[in-house]
Amino acid sequence: MRKDFRDFILKGNLLQLAVAFIMGAAFGAVVKSFINDLIMPIIGKLVGNVDFTNLYINLSGQIYESATAAREAGAAAIYYGAFINTVVTLLIVALVMFYLVRAAMRMQKPVEEATPTTKDCPFCMTTISIAAVRCPNCTSELGS
Repeated sequence: MRKDFRDFILKGNLLQLAVAFIMGAAFGAVVKSFINDLIMPIIGKLVGNVDFTNLYINLSGQIYESATAAREAGAAAIYYGAFINTVVTLLIVALVMFYLVRAAMRMQKPVEEATPTTKDCPFCMTTISIAAVRCPNCTSELGS
């Protein structure tokens, strides 16, 4: 049973999937930081010094100085600034993945069609060798 488990774990597909998952998580952290720490402050500055992380609609009736304070207090609120950050992150990840897949597809060699080794007899429609000059089934002459 241990041998079967070891073989399962060490199979190429499972190991590649694990590496891809770990790399994806790391890539996600980098993208999240890129969005939250670089892109959104620039967009916020362009639209009038808006900090998207502090955009929320307070439903509780109490006043909080920031969205973080409202979250910590457990206030009922709609945190649409965080949603905007998440949507921008999704769009950038989708764009990067699109370009990665596109580049990978360009690097792959086109699949060459194999040269045929058989043909159909025009008289009896059975499959025969491409080099045959006479059908072994109906004995018709095929020509060259």
